[in-house]
Amino acid sequence: MRIGILGTGHVARALAAGWSRAGHDIVLGSRRPEDTELLTELKELLDAGVRVEDPAGATAHAEVLVNATPGTASVGLLTSIGAPALAGKMLLDVAVGFLEEGSPPPLSHLVVSLGEEIQQAFPQTPVVKTLCTIDSTVMIAPESLAGPSTVFLSGDDAEAKRTVSGLLADLGWPRESLLDLGGIATARGQEHYALLFVGIAGAIGSYGFGIRVVPPAASAS
Repeated sequence: MRIGILGTGHVARALAAGWSRAGHDIVLGSRRPEDTELLTELKELLDAGVRVEDPAGATAHAEVLVNATPGTASVGLLTSIGAPALAGKMLLDVAVGFLEEGSPPPLSHLVVSLGEEIQQAFPQTPVVKTLCTIDSTVMIAPESLAGPSTVFLSGDDAEAKRTVSGLLADLGWPRESLLDLGGIATARGQEHYALLFVGIAGAIGSYGFGIRVVPPAASAS
């Protein structure tokens, strides 16, 4: 599958590596695709066949577009690409918006989630929110955890969710780890979990953890 990933940070690089290993055709979208320092940092990915283009080029390449940009900048970047270029593409949204002040920094989307904001701005682009409740290292290595973990999906389009579920499987996530929360409005819960995530990370001294939804004993039998 052709995947365009907007961003070149830790999340974008991890996902590019994971999906490239699974055989997908990956293009990273950067505002500075010819920057020699950036290309040096991305050498291992480039050697593996990942390409770097500008955001419009990554979008044009993609069957599935991944938003791995800072959440406060995501809508602006997507708007600069334009609704016509995004129409008909599935968008997997990983981002969470943080304001710069505070420790932990406060969320930028308090009432309506970033996932909802993107979906409202681009109604012809099905949005699926996922992977924003775990660190980039765990996204592509669920086997690194001591036990099963849960990954959530939020979105209004069933076909887009099926496609994203397949891409999660390609990263090593078993079907039983995936929990469909419902429509894109449920992305609010995923994004707000970021505050608890920061607290847990501080308490255990690591970002490399997952969470698991444990059903009642009667439901598990």
